[in-house]
Amino acid sequence: MTDIKTAIGKIESFIRPATFPVGVRMLASGDPIPERAKRPRRDMSVEITTCQAITMSRKYGWTVALATEDINCPLTKIAFGLEKEPAFFKEGNCCAGMYTGSAEAGARTEAKTYHFPYNRYSGILMAPAAKAAFEPQVVIVYANPAQVMRLVTGALWKRGGALESSFTGRIDCSDEIIRPIETGEFEVILPCYGDRVFGQTEDHEMAFSFPWARVDELIEGLEGTHKGGVRYPIPSFLQYSGQFPPTYNKLDEIWAEEKA
Repeated sequence: MTDIKTAIGKIESFIRPATFPVGVRMLASGDPIPERAKRPRRDMSVEITTCQAITMSRKYGWTVALATEDINCPLTKIAFGLEKEPAFFKEGNCCAGMYTGSAEAGARTEAKTYHFPYNRYSGILMAPAAKAAFEPQVVIVYANPAQVMRLVTGALWKRGGALESSFTGRIDCSDEIIRPIETGEFEVILPCYGDRVFGQTEDHEMAFSFPWARVDELIEGLEGTHKGGVRYPIPSFLQYSGQFPPTYNKLDEIWAEEKA
């Protein structure tokens, strides 16, 4: 496997993202936390959402470690198995009235959201992937739709076919981290409402997430598609003659008459 710094450098050279790709590793009880890691409650006297922490890593360049006491988003605590999942949540009550018209519909939405079992992990560690002091399980790249398209074509270079992602408009940290860990698949991410409110993800941004174990496959695909002519920035076709207003064309007529 390509070393982290080299691999991320190659991906950035093809994609040119505006913010740092973020490496994420789940922490089990007793796992070491880098000394430089920011702990929101200890170091900033705040509790935050996971999407805020991702934004801190991708925009500030910070290493951030989250345990239960650092997180104020109840939905994250349930999805990541940091707290038990109450029947109230499973029955769709946290969706109903905001995201779905009924608790029954909300229960179907909750059932489609990937979860870690309760108590499998004790925290979440993230950092700009190129300078992470740990091997990530997943890398998240925030980008515009054209850049995400470029990552999709790279991911499909060897196997072809299509990527399959699903979207609920909520709990996108599950889609970005839990889903690729559990499935081993590349994921296209539609940032959720909370990511936009709290993580301040912008309207033009999407994300692409991949298991670190597949980084060489992705790089090979980016290199192959680049050689095939699929590039970012998207090259414009410029070999054509533009059209101008009649008054502009009149100048050509005047010059032609003068030369005659």
